[in-house]
Amino acid sequence: MDAGRKIRVLIVDDSAIVRKMLAEALSSEPDLEVVGTAPDPFVARDKILSLRPDVVTLDVEMPRMDGLTFLKKLMKFHPLPVIIISSLAQSSSHTALEALQCGAVDVLAKPGGPYSVGELKQDLPLKVRAAAQARVGKAKPQVATPTPAPPLVLSGACSSTVIAIGASTGGTEALREVLTGLPANMPGILIVQHIPPVFSLAFANRLNDLCRLRVKEAADGDRLTAGLVLIAPGNFHMTLRKAGPGYQVSIQDGPRVCYQRPSVDVLFDSVAEVAKGDAIGAILTGMGSDGAQGLLKMKRAGARTLAQDEASCVVFGMPREAIRMGAVDHIVPLHRVAAELAALSAMVTH
Repeated sequence: MDAGRKIRVLIVDDSAIVRKMLAEALSSEPDLEVVGTAPDPFVARDKILSLRPDVVTLDVEMPRMDGLTFLKKLMKFHPLPVIIISSLAQSSSHTALEALQCGAVDVLAKPGGPYSVGELKQDLPLKVRAAAQARVGKAKPQVATPTPAPPLVLSGACSSTVIAIGASTGGTEALREVLTGLPANMPGILIVQHIPPVFSLAFANRLNDLCRLRVKEAADGDRLTAGLVLIAPGNFHMTLRKAGPGYQVSIQDGPRVCYQRPSVDVLFDSVAEVAKGDAIGAILTGMGSDGAQGLLKMKRAGARTLAQDEASCVVFGMPREAIRMGAVDHIVPLHRVAAELAALSAMVTH
């Protein structure tokens, strides 16, 4: 995009009320412009061609054609950054995750219930700006069961070793690729992905079905053990604490950090303090700077650190900031992150 030009947004939703709420959430932002709205994909198709938006917000449940079907057609014939706007129902969250796999760059909950209009006004502009910077290509062919890389052999996964990973825009698919490439005997893994409530549970369950590792949404007091991946629940921070010879996680409310809850920095700070040199930190694709300061603290505490490289990121914001600060030991493409984590784990445990 040209510097200084407003980001042009098209809102696609069958609800006039939701269209109005989304438009109002963006209207006060000087760098954003709602160039049009559409009640269904057929109107949206014509407006995309005539208005040429930079970003599209897309409902998944609409008459005449559902959002997922429209997204697949859009990614095939006219790829654009798309933010999925979905209800918090479990069925909708599963559809939203499928949309991310089909090429959408982010997902946001519709306002209502636990997700307020005020939070929408804070979150939507941030996600639109990130989406506008995203690399979007034609959708990759989808396979029913992803084929993970051959198992990476570790001679022993020590319970005292902790792997902490942070991601944002583009992170759901990046994490799927990383975790499906890891063996079952990896040290315990903690993940903060910027994702709304309910979606985080569906995301964890989906990964659990795909991975050799056990994956679950973290609950307060969960013990971190080898072979287990804990994902921070949406809208809650996750921290690590010592519990006898091992570790537990704490799940808590609290102010947003770097505009985020859960925050990667909050997790990384706790890992730096508690696990020190027995830790590995990784920062993947995402907008902004969340995690950069925390990764630097981890490195200074003796942890090994890595970042996803620019070429394989959907958005290179978070890794770039961590690299700029000197927080990163290794910069690797996404397809090499799993192997790098396994190699670093073998080094830390010996």
